Amino acid sequence: MSKFPKLLLATGAIVGFLASPALGAGDADAGKKVFNKCRACHAVGEGAANKIGPQLNELFGRAAGGLADYKYSPAMMKAGEDGVVWGEATLLDFLADPKGFVSGTKMGFAGLKKEDDRDNVIAYLATFSSESAAAADAKQPGDGEAVAEAEVATPEPAQPETKSAENEAGGTAVAASVAAEPSGGPLSLGRPATEEEVAAWDIDVRPDGKGLPVGRGTVAEGEPIFTENCASCHGDFGEGRGRWPVLAGGFDTLTRQRPEKTVGSYWPYLSTVYDYVYRAMPFGNARSLSDDDVYALTAYILYLNDIVTDEEFELSNENFTTIEMPNVDGFIPDTREAEAHYQTSDPCITDCKPEPAKVTMRAQVLDVTPDTAEGEGEGPAGGNVD
Repeated sequence: MSKFPKLLLATGAIVGFLASPALGAGDADAGKKVFNKCRACHAVGEGAANKIGPQLNELFGRAAGGLADYKYSPAMMKAGEDGVVWGEATLLDFLADPKGFVSGTKMGFAGLKKEDDRDNVIAYLATFSSESAAAADAKQPGDGEAVAEAEVATPEPAQPETKSAENEAGGTAVAASVAAEPSGGPLSLGRPATEEEVAAWDIDVRPDGKGLPVGRGTVAEGEPIFTENCASCHGDFGEGRGRWPVLAGGFDTLTRQRPEKTVGSYWPYLSTVYDYVYRAMPFGNARSLSDDDVYALTAYILYLNDIVTDEEFELSNENFTTIEMPNVDGFIPDTREAEAHYQTSDPCITDCKPEPAKVTMRAQVLDVTPDTAEGEGEGPAGGNVD
């Protein structure tokens, strides 16, 4: 090939870079919030590791299925072999319809339907990639020669912040004060916890409302919080996606062989909902919700289960204990501590009965051993084990 066509290709690539959509169209700060929908399966940032899905550092310019230490679906590996490279253009298409873009991908997420959400989350992911969006997009199939001819300026990766002298001094002072405190206990290890440290762990909420923080939130306020943080796993209406738990429905199923144990059908106390959401959710980003957010989210989960029906219903620490869950009477209190054999400080381990143990009934009589078909085997009707 002559130099002239190569020059045209290179020029075309540069023009393409200039004409490609700028990542400035997305808001990285807004994208950080959108990424909460992804944190259950993906990690990004310092120390990110593979989870259910691959880590997303240095995603721009990476071939599909390109991480050596992650097991991709055959479909994603094939996409990479066919030349799919992650850049702004490919991510926009993939995030809009993952299974449509890579048929057979094991990614269960339905996609981001709002264009702004896609733009924003791509802008956020770009902050963890040293390669520019234009360079990544230029690596798509058919542009290989143009990429080879064009030089693309690659921004230097951000350097980690260094600790200031003040922070270093403060940390040293804290360490010194801790070391100076007398150690307690028989092994002389550790130190007494401070009131602040105890308070940070003392966050449980009980059925009588003890432990509830002051706050409030409505069903209407909880809906967007649920959509942003929970729907990717639990579904838009609490129906659950894939193997993730179902949160709503399941009423009148608890006596079935396979009951549907949801918040509405099974959980006896609303405090369990608040406590669990507050300390453990969203998955992969726990303790990121404010007290008011958790009240609003809890109110919305009540709404999904028809326990409250008004979209303007407000749940707060003032009315929290007035909510009665449908299965509140479905549990039996554990009173075994009152039984005689729990009252001794020296429990019996061996030879607990004065007389020898006796066989009082056999499996065949109990009718729990599968029957043997007529003419098969030599044992009795109850099976070969008597």
